[in-house]
Amino acid sequence: VCFGLVVLYSTSSYMAEVNYGNDMFYFKKQALISAACLIGALFISKILDYHVLLPFTTALYVASLILMGLVRTPLGHSSHGATRWLYIGPINFQPAEIAKIAVIIMMAYMIGKMGRKVKTLKSCMILGLPGAGLALAAYILTDNLSTAIIIFCITAGLIFVAHPDIKIFIIIAGVVIALAVIGVIFLNATVSVDGSGSFRLRRIMVWLHPEEYADSWGYQTIQALYAIGSGGFFGRGLGNSIQKLGSVPEAQNDMIFSIICEELGIFGGLIVLMLYAYLLYRLFVIAQNAPDMFGSLMVSGIFIHIALQVILNIAVVVNLMPNTGVTLPFISYGGTSIVFLMAEMGLALSVARQIKFEE
Repeated sequence: VCFGLVVLYSTSSYMAEVNYGNDMFYFKKQALISAACLIGALFISKILDYHVLLPFTTALYVASLILMGLVRTPLGHSSHGATRWLYIGPINFQPAEIAKIAVIIMMAYMIGKMGRKVKTLKSCMILGLPGAGLALAAYILTDNLSTAIIIFCITAGLIFVAHPDIKIFIIIAGVVIALAVIGVIFLNATVSVDGSGSFRLRRIMVWLHPEEYADSWGYQTIQALYAIGSGGFFGRGLGNSIQKLGSVPEAQNDMIFSIICEELGIFGGLIVLMLYAYLLYRLFVIAQNAPDMFGSLMVSGIFIHIALQVILNIAVVVNLMPNTGVTLPFISYGGTSIVFLMAEMGLALSVARQIKFEE
């Protein structure tokens, strides 16, 4: 989080001065929210026993559905062409973020209740329903495909962790990848680069032919690649990015990794990846040694969530996949993201606190 705040100030100071007359506009908001979230995470880890969530599992799941449904009411707010925000008095947030925690807790609870029955095909299908329902709701109610994908992948990942036979998952993954490759090849061969079709189709075409859209939909992607390329191995130096001066739109959000690579180079990018790898390793250790199945699966879900967001964000920045609008955990600007990520960290530490090691 501290590294993220330093990078955020470096990335956003120029545009914050231009737009708001205060170079610390983004930094101050993120720093205040981060400080409050850090205190909250420590409170959750030290005071809250994660088992208290068990009676509220269904309530949290239903609440996430209701809150996403409210996005379609006058309480919903549009930003950058998408209606995904909910304004309740002075509080504004993306309810889809709550759905990520809700599906983690619901899946951990259901798998724990099923026990050995989880190995049957019927049980796997039953387990998939809550996650599929939330994913569908996120897509339909908030028009957020990236969150829907993350929720569905968390569901599939937790079933994979709990199921004793991995062959069926390998087969399904192989079929999905094969269909995706065939679809991309077909799309590339049949769709002309004329700007027609839905925005998701345009995103795929930008991914396949970014240079053809360099002055329109592919502008952000091309400029992000310029930033990474111009940074070299050790970068231009912290604060010396050129692309952050308006060339990379909303650089403090989804594309912040490109500015990290421009200022700190590929070396800095690798350091960030190593920090994430160590965080995920520690979550893995907590999940392995958790005192019960519920705690282990909950931390596994947190592991899957953070790993997915890191992979999806960086893959988009380096144009390995179409743009999905996924933030870089703990680093990208966004109050909603940091609130729920730190809540997940508090829950993981709450599980860790109850681990008993023997000599």
